[in-house]
Amino acid sequence: MIEFHLDGRSGVAPYMQLIQQVRHALRLGVLHEGDKLPTVKEVVARVAINPNTVSKAYRELEYEGLVSARPGLGTFVTRTLGGESLDRHEPLRLELERWLGTAREAGLDDESIEALMVSAFRSFSAAGAGGRT
Repeated sequence: MIEFHLDGRSGVAPYMQLIQQVRHALRLGVLHEGDKLPTVKEVVARVAINPNTVSKAYRELEYEGLVSARPGLGTFVTRTLGGESLDRHEPLRLELERWLGTAREAGLDDESIEALMVSAFRSFSAAGAGGRT
C-alpha cells in the first residue's frame, strides 16, 4: 500500500502532492490494477491533512481514469502507468543510487542534490534529448 507524505516547503498544493505520489507509484509499479488506496480517514490520520483535500485528490485521480471509488469498499486502482519500461527501472535506480552516494561523498546535502538533479533534467529536456530512447 502507498504511504503518503507531504512536503510543506515544496510550494505544491497538498492535493497535488497526493496525486503526484499516486501517479509515481503507478508509473514505478508500486501500485497495480486492483490495489486499494488508503481511505481518506487513514490518510488524514497519517499526514495530518484536511479530509476534503484527500477527497479532492482522489476525485481528480478518478477523473483521470486511474482509480475508481466503490461506495462502502474504498478507492481502487483501475489502471497503471508503468508500461513496458518498468523492467528497465531497477538497473537505472541502482545506477542513480550509486550516483547519489557519490554526490553525498562530495559533500552535497539533500537540497543541493535535488537542485543539481532538477537543473540537469531541465537542461537535458530543453536540449531535446528527453524524448530519445
